[in-house]
Amino acid sequence: MNTIKLKEVFSKFSHNSKFVLSKELASGHINDTYLIETNESSYVLQRINHEVFKNVKGLINNKVLVSKHLQNKLSHLPKEALQRKVLAFVPVENEDYCYIDNDGNYWNMMVYIDNSVTFETVNNKEVAYEGGKLIGDFLNLTSDFDASQLIDVIPKFHDVSFRFSQFEDALKIASEDRMEKASAYIGQVWSLKDEMHIIQQLKESGKIKLRVTHNDTKISNVLFDTNNKGICVIDTDTVMPGVVHYDFGDAIRTICNTAAEDETDLEKVNFNLEYFNAYTKGFLEELASTLSPTELKYLPLGAKTMIFIMALRFLTDFLNGDIYYKTKYPEHNLDRAKNQLKLIESMAEKMEVV
Repeated sequence: MNTIKLKEVFSKFSHNSKFVLSKELASGHINDTYLIETNESSYVLQRINHEVFKNVKGLINNKVLVSKHLQNKLSHLPKEALQRKVLAFVPVENEDYCYIDNDGNYWNMMVYIDNSVTFETVNNKEVAYEGGKLIGDFLNLTSDFDASQLIDVIPKFHDVSFRFSQFEDALKIASEDRMEKASAYIGQVWSLKDEMHIIQQLKESGKIKLRVTHNDTKISNVLFDTNNKGICVIDTDTVMPGVVHYDFGDAIRTICNTAAEDETDLEKVNFNLEYFNAYTKGFLEELASTLSPTELKYLPLGAKTMIFIMALRFLTDFLNGDIYYKTKYPEHNLDRAKNQLKLIESMAEKMEVV
């Protein structure tokens, strides 16, 4: 996006800074995000993709409500420390936090947290531990927030029954060739069906708490300082009501795979138990006191379930003819599904409790 347009959008927010320059931030695959440098503070200006997110104003309201709650909980901190610990959103001139431009694009803006780094992958157990502490702290600090105040940004996002329904629909229309290639993995999916519904059943029966959850807990959504200590949880676009197991599980899925999720040499795909233990240690140090015995018991199953959901989604897309995920070759989605199913096998081998 050109600088003139960004300057115009930036001018609509309430700040006392003079625009100096902008650059696009590469992180994220859905929204457009820009670093705005000024004569004083720096800011992150973000255009939310309203083709993907149907209720952008609700999404932004979710983010702001949760950030304000965190700020109130941590109000004892000095202002500078607080702005490094919690995302600070900047209102527009009418004190709303969402600006809609003449083209119908939705924008929000945050104070930039400087002297910070992110990791795309985990290369040591200390980073895994710090990531666990920060996500655990986020969930702990929001455990007393009324999740019913938040909208479902992506309805049925981690709903296993919904994902199975999509899978069954795909089976009805899949080509004979794709059905044959996927046959063994379709069988694996069916064999896990009952187990993969356990957490959803616990949620629906009220045996595990509905709470504020982040829903995108990959390690790149945690900011670290230059000493690899966790600073802040970022990218809260998918904050909404959920259960703790999916936040725990999504982090484990992305941290503990020893290979990329589309690695075709399945010998390289293994579950890193050292990173699992490190992440879990940090996570529970911050959160254990707010978890029920039932929530604690099923955390490992949460990890297995999140890996399975991704395997199921990749396999479903392969059967549908690759209509959702971008692919680089004809069996890319099938390879992704194989990869995630192998990760489940490796996890089960290394963790007898799962």
